[in-house]
Amino acid sequence: MDTDIAMILLADGLAGSAIYMLFGLGLVLIFSVTRVIFVPFGSMAVFAALSLAAMENGQTPAAIKLVVLFVLIVLAMEFLRLLRLRQMWLMPKTLISWGLLPLIPCGIAWWAASLDSETLRVVAAILLVVPLGPLVERAVLRPIANASVLSLLIVALVLDLVLSGLGLLWFGPEGLRTKAELEGTLALSSNFSIRYQTLLTMGTALVLAFVFYFGFQRTRLGKVLHATASNPVGARLVGIRPAYTAVVAHVIGAFLAGIVGVLISPIITIYYDTGLMLALKAFVAAIIGGFFSYPLTALGALLVGVSESYASFWNSGLKDAIVFGLLIPVLVFRSYFASRAELDEEEEDV
Repeated sequence: MDTDIAMILLADGLAGSAIYMLFGLGLVLIFSVTRVIFVPFGSMAVFAALSLAAMENGQTPAAIKLVVLFVLIVLAMEFLRLLRLRQMWLMPKTLISWGLLPLIPCGIAWWAASLDSETLRVVAAILLVVPLGPLVERAVLRPIANASVLSLLIVALVLDLVLSGLGLLWFGPEGLRTKAELEGTLALSSNFSIRYQTLLTMGTALVLAFVFYFGFQRTRLGKVLHATASNPVGARLVGIRPAYTAVVAHVIGAFLAGIVGVLISPIITIYYDTGLMLALKAFVAAIIGGFFSYPLTALGALLVGVSESYASFWNSGLKDAIVFGLLIPVLVFRSYFASRAELDEEEEDV
């Protein structure tokens, strides 16, 4: 392997790391607040990418149908809940929050599909998937919020399969790419260059990693989310509603998924089921970060992306096995120190 090939593989690995970093941030955010390993995060990113591709072709994005479907499901659930509690006077508020507000991005996307503005299409594609986060949380996850982490993971996987099936039904099996937000390449040497779109993705990933880290430490909303993640019972005692924090976490997560979708769609070909594999590799990065640390998750994403890039050069058939194999030493390391910590606590108690 000469220097040029090594640099090309490194650049490719950094681009992949940026993608996994963005996915990992969303997974850690939602898990830290709700205990849900939100695998459908990948499908939401795919819906944003495919919606942008549809609008670039002058078509109305099929993701509107998905939003409308979940709006109807949630409104039916809320109607039955209010009827059971005899609080029907809250129905107008429910219609606005769970009916009208989620449909506003649908109207924007429908309008953007008929216009020749790439910026508006990108914004519309991102906003279109934002309602899916809280709608999915209310319809599927909130009724089982007290279940075990394993049960929530199984439900999240099933939900992702359902969303992928709907993606196949509405978007079709063809892979699509979108126009790059930044055209052109940056020549770093006579034999090596990197696309501006890749640099944009890496820059966005780094900025969002710092925003998430400092946002959780310094802002009031971040402290509320952090308190809910650290001590749910204590958060309830001081007046923080877990349902509110769950909705906020899913809104932020869905917004992040939309950003990921429009950033990666010019770089890789997006299929209806692309999100699952991307989410699983980001899951490895989140495991390295312990599902609580944004900086460690970013480092884990860097390790995953670079390892995958170099592994694909040596043996492309084993690249996925090598990436998921990174879990073994990490889990052994964590279990060893967890066991030592438990042993030290037992000795102190004695």
